[in-house]
Amino acid sequence: MEATENHAGLDGLRVMVVDDSKTIRRTADSILSKAGCEVESAIDGFDALARIGAFDPDVVIIDILMPRLDGYQTTALIKNNDRFAETPIILLSSKDSIF
Repeated sequence: MEATENHAGLDGLRVMVVDDSKTIRRTADSILSKAGCEVESAIDGFDALARIGAFDPDVVIIDILMPRLDGYQTTALIKNNDRFAETPIILLSSKDSIF
């Protein structure tokens, strides 16, 4: 897929990426930005909670396994806020087995 292709469905989509891996954050930012998304990255759940209000994402992508505040806890806190209760959240994991 060329970077010049039209990604009409993604242009202007505001995506927050929450992952403790710098590599994953950079990769997601690169791919999503090329698709026309506006991307905000957070290094963990606490960072995401501090940034989400100002960024007001259309969708949040969260790593499940993070130190301090994991993806499940972060999701619960975001969904508990009326402003973000309807915001779609995608949970990701690098694990290849049931956990």
